[in-house]
Amino acid sequence: MMIYALGDQVPEIHPDAYVHPDAVVIGNVVLGPEASVWPGAVLRGDDGWIRIGARTSVQDGSVLHCTAELPTIVGDDCVIGHIVHLEGCTVEDRALVGNGAVVLHRAVVRSGALVGSNAVVPAGMEVPSGAMALGVPARIREGSVTPEMISGPAWSYVQRAARYRRELRRIEQLP
Repeated sequence: MMIYALGDQVPEIHPDAYVHPDAVVIGNVVLGPEASVWPGAVLRGDDGWIRIGARTSVQDGSVLHCTAELPTIVGDDCVIGHIVHLEGCTVEDRALVGNGAVVLHRAVVRSGALVGSNAVVPAGMEVPSGAMALGVPARIREGSVTPEMISGPAWSYVQRAARYRRELRRIEQLP
C-alpha cells in the first residue's frame, strides 16, 4: 500500500478497510470500516481533509482532493465510480457517482442521489435525494433513482474487497 503521512497529517484507516497496493492515500484522510480504495485511486488530504464512510468504494483511477477551506466528504454505503474527480464537495450516504464524473467545490450530492457517468456537477450545485444529475454541466432529473440502483453496486464492492483481502497476491514471474 502506498500510504503516506505528510508532516503531522497521518491517514486514519480502519482495520476493516481495504486499500489496494496500487492506490495512494496521503495526509489527512479517514477511511471507515469496510471502505475500499482501488488501483490507481489517489486520495490526497494535504491542505484540508478527506473522509470516506463505511462500506464506500472509491474505484480505479479516481482522484479525491480538498482545499484548505473545503473538505471532501463521502458518506456511508456510497459508490464512487472509476476515474471520478471529487474536489471540496460532499457526497451524502447511499449515493452513487458514476464513472468519469466530476463533482466540484461546495457541491452536495444528497443521500440516495446519483451522478451519471461523465457528468460535471459544477461548484455549489445540489443534487437532491432520489434525483439524477446528468450531462455537462449537470442537469437534474427528479425522482429517477431507486435505492437498489445504489445498494447493489455498493454491496458488491464490500464483498469484492473481502475477496481481495483474502486472495490477492502479486506474481513476480509467470510460470
